[in-house]
Amino acid sequence: MNARLPTDPPRPLRLLLAAPRGFCAGVDRAIDIVDLALQRYGAPVYVRHEIVHNRFVVDSLKAKGAIFVEELDEVPDGAPVVFSAHGVPKAVPAEATTRGLDWLDATCPLVSKVHRQAERQTDAGRHILFIGHKGHPEVIGTLGQVPEGTITLVETLDDVAALAFGTGDALAFLTQTTLSVDDTAEIVTALRTRFPQIVGPKAEDICYATSNRQAAVKAIAPECQLVLVIGAPNSSNSVRLVEVAQRCGARGMLVQRGDEIAPHLLDNVDVLGLTAGASAPDELIREVIDRISALRDVTVEQVVTAEEKMVFKLPRQLTD
Repeated sequence: MNARLPTDPPRPLRLLLAAPRGFCAGVDRAIDIVDLALQRYGAPVYVRHEIVHNRFVVDSLKAKGAIFVEELDEVPDGAPVVFSAHGVPKAVPAEATTRGLDWLDATCPLVSKVHRQAERQTDAGRHILFIGHKGHPEVIGTLGQVPEGTITLVETLDDVAALAFGTGDALAFLTQTTLSVDDTAEIVTALRTRFPQIVGPKAEDICYATSNRQAAVKAIAPECQLVLVIGAPNSSNSVRLVEVAQRCGARGMLVQRGDEIAPHLLDNVDVLGLTAGASAPDELIREVIDRISALRDVTVEQVVTAEEKMVFKLPRQLTD
C-alpha cells in the first residue's frame, strides 16, 4: 500500500519567492512622509484615507500617533494632514488651503504624472477615456483632476463597445497605475480599433512596480500548485497578482497575515509560490515564510526577474 500513515512526516515543500515583491518606491515615500511629519509636528498627524492599502502599515502608524480619516471635515483646524499615496481630487488640497491646514501630499509621483497628463489632454481639447476600477481611490483622484464631463471611466471591453463617441471626436486614453497589464492591453487595443485617432501616453501608465510584480508571478506560477499573495483585499495591485497566478494555471490566494494559512491549504502542494503586493512590508513576508516553515519542511528559492532601484524625493516641507 502507498497510503501515508498519520505518523509520516509532511512532504518537503519548494517555496518559490518572487522578486521583485513588496514595497515599491511610492509606498516607501508615503510611509516616510507620515513618519517624518510625526517627527516634525508631533502627534497627532491626520492622514486622509489609508496612506497605503495595508492594515499592518496603518496600525503601525496609528501606534505612532497618526489618525486616519476619510474626509477633511474630520481634521481639526490647525492640524497637519497627509494625503494618501493614491492621490486626491484637486478639490481636496484646495479645501485644505482655504482652511489654512498644513498639508502634505504623499501621492505617488507616478500617479501625479497621470494627473498632469489628464490636465494636458483636457487643455488640448481631448475627451479622456480613463481605464480603471470604479471607486478605487486612485481613480477618484484622477477623475477629480479635470472638469466634470471631460473624462469617462472605462472598466471593460463591453464599456468600450458602448462608448458613444465617433472617429471624428478628439479623444485620449490614460490608465490607473495598478491594473492588470494583460487586461489593460486588451482594452487599449479595443480603444485603438474603435477610435484610430485616439491619443495615448508616450509610456504606459501602469507603474513599473505593478508590471514587475506581475512579471515575477508569471515566472513562478506555472511551476506552482498554489501562489500566495500577501496583500489587502482593497489593494488593486495585490488582487491583480492573484488573477495573474490563476491565469498561469495555479491556485491563487490573497492572505494578509501568517495566521491565515491553515495547514490544509498546503495539502497536495509540492511547489508553493509567494509574492507580496506593493503595500505589503517585509515583516509580513517574513511572518508568512515562518508560518509555512512551521507547517512544512521548506526550501526557499528566490526567483528574480528584475532589479528595482527607484527612489522618489520627499516634499520640501520635510527636507528643508
